[in-house]
Amino acid sequence: MTRHNATELAARARREIADATSRNRFVDLLESGEMPRERLVWLAGEEYRIVSSDRRSFALLAARFPEAPSGELFLGLAQGEGQALTLLSDFAAALGESDENLSAYEPKPFAQVYPAYLAQRAAFGTASEVALAMLANLEEWGAYCSRTAEALRTQYGFSEADVGFFTFFAESPPGFVEQALDVIASGLASGDDPEEAVRAARLLHTYETAFWEALAEGLT
Repeated sequence: MTRHNATELAARARREIADATSRNRFVDLLESGEMPRERLVWLAGEEYRIVSSDRRSFALLAARFPEAPSGELFLGLAQGEGQALTLLSDFAAALGESDENLSAYEPKPFAQVYPAYLAQRAAFGTASEVALAMLANLEEWGAYCSRTAEALRTQYGFSEADVGFFTFFAESPPGFVEQALDVIASGLASGDDPEEAVRAARLLHTYETAFWEALAEGLT
């Protein structure tokens, strides 16, 4: 399998995800200024657990697949999650919440299915599954983060520094797309099942959707 095969598989996964995408009620309400401030605390609390879990998941993947190109990709992602945790503290502080409060926050079960699935794939999946899932969902996740950052600034009066967590994720890390495609191509060449990789991308998308829906639960 070549980089071309990996690119085609990523395009297929993106198409299938696009077909299953619906409106994001949480971000829509945020942009209209109708999101209760309490839900912003939910957002910070849920992300605290998600990012902490994802950091460990990527570190595990780097340990399971240490050789290039997988090792570099997953180690870089783990380091990025560490940076994101620091930025999340700034957002929480702007909400009047401490790191201790984030740690004590009671998570919503359906908001945490995304990191639970990523942790499962980190322990039992292939490098190509995770790389494709992250790559295929990157554009949508980045767009939501960009919209969230803008809404927090314009509708809720947060500063640029306060929303650094969201602007951090709004753009893909430098070289990420090329690295991910290399990991996918390498995995497919080693016998990884492309259907399982696309399935992982679809499931990760579904679980990310569940995260946003959990934050908007009960709101119209």
